[in-house]
Amino acid sequence: MFGRNITDLIIDSISDTPVIMLIGPRQVGKTTLVNSLEIPGYKPNYYTFDDLTVLNAAKTSPKAFIDSIIPPVIFDEVQRVTELFLPIKEFVDKRKTKGDFILTGSSNVLLLPKIADSLAGRMEVLKLKPLSQGEIEGTKETFIDWVCSDEFKIRAPVQTESREELFDRIIRGGYPEAVNRKTHARRSAWFNSYITALLQRDVRDLANIEGLSELPRLLSILAARATGIINFAEISRSSGLPQSTLKRYFALLKALFLIEEIPAYSGNLSQRLMKSSKLFFTDSGLLAHLQSLSWSKIRFESSFAGLIFENFVVGELRKQKTWAETPVELLHYRTSGNREVAIVLELTTGEVVGIEIKSASSIGEKSFRGLASLEEALGKKFKRGIVIYAGDKMVAFKENMFAIPVFSLWR
Repeated sequence: MFGRNITDLIIDSISDTPVIMLIGPRQVGKTTLVNSLEIPGYKPNYYTFDDLTVLNAAKTSPKAFIDSIIPPVIFDEVQRVTELFLPIKEFVDKRKTKGDFILTGSSNVLLLPKIADSLAGRMEVLKLKPLSQGEIEGTKETFIDWVCSDEFKIRAPVQTESREELFDRIIRGGYPEAVNRKTHARRSAWFNSYITALLQRDVRDLANIEGLSELPRLLSILAARATGIINFAEISRSSGLPQSTLKRYFALLKALFLIEEIPAYSGNLSQRLMKSSKLFFTDSGLLAHLQSLSWSKIRFESSFAGLIFENFVVGELRKQKTWAETPVELLHYRTSGNREVAIVLELTTGEVVGIEIKSASSIGEKSFRGLASLEEALGKKFKRGIVIYAGDKMVAFKENMFAIPVFSLWR
């Protein structure tokens, strides 16, 4: 079993919050994690709504079901019974006890406003994503804290891998079952089954839609546009879906944690900036599967390498943001003149760390052009610029511009 780096956050939440909700994609290990918590004197009873008897009882009379339980409890796959949220609110308001409910969900039920409002102030929401590279290797990453620190310094060289080993890692992704499978073929079989299960079950639970057969094709279309600016008009033309339908399907795929958006950075700049979000897949392994990517294909097509590499790096940063001690927002920067920076880490002070992402094994001064544009626009708010690349040397290009190997993200 893999150790998860948000375990301490969950334990802290149980100590001071009545309801803890752990959300994330199906098959990332939510059930395993909540059932493996080691807290002296805390042994919650476990209910899963994958059990039809439990599901039917909860749906038949939500209030009677909640009144019958003995807390603390774990409710697994709670998105299947959203009727429980109001009875849970009434229950915790009467008891006022911390850690009574641990809820897990494979879809973002909080997209439904009434559910979010019903437990406001009573529930803490934590997100569990696919395994980070540190979790796979048994370490807790501190990359965000390091590059945002006032005392930032170049570190000693880290252990690196060959380019083939690196991209095999990226193609593998972070779903525990995919990580544990030994061959590309077996991982591909798992991803096929995973997508089918989502469409046959979770999509039907969330929405009464007619286009189940259209979603696999839409996923593939979106995969080809990963790391790019979201343009619904263009995707609508390519997919043949009306924009209203496309946006509904897009929201559904987000609710299932398959895709996510990175908003645009503005910083109240006077120059004209692109305001649209960028599209990313939650897991680089799923993206690689949808693109039919293998090392033999990537090594001859630099465009594939750039796309999957950027998605991978952004995914690792989003995972680490969950447990980083430095609060940051992940944004992207792009001007109307096409000056861009892949990721802007915005600190609560308003300062920013710009991160460019290059899949090349070596880089030069031109890789810092976007960062230089951001520095010019921000002045003193610009803390430093980083280029994460697929090489092995950590070096300074200027006083506040640094090239850092991708392996430093987790080593």
